[in-house]
Amino acid sequence: MQPVTIYTTQMCGFCHAAKRLLTSKNVSFDEIDVAREPTRREEMMTRANGGYTVPQIFIGDQHIGGCDDLYDLERSGKLDPLLAG
Repeated sequence: MQPVTIYTTQMCGFCHAAKRLLTSKNVSFDEIDVAREPTRREEMMTRANGGYTVPQIFIGDQHIGGCDDLYDLERSGKLDPLLAG
């Protein structure tokens, strides 16, 4: 299973939805709350090629994008193979 990292904030509904999907698939993930760790926001933006909204989701070294992008992968059947590596 590929490692998953998700940059979030506590009040973000899209962050909660993305985490719900990953949890429903029994995928563990590293969560980085950029509100609690503001110095990590710059790291997120660098990794996400300028993406500054949350969530920003990474599977392995691949930038997936946000919540809608994650759900698009799920609907198209591409999320499981990506997670499996």
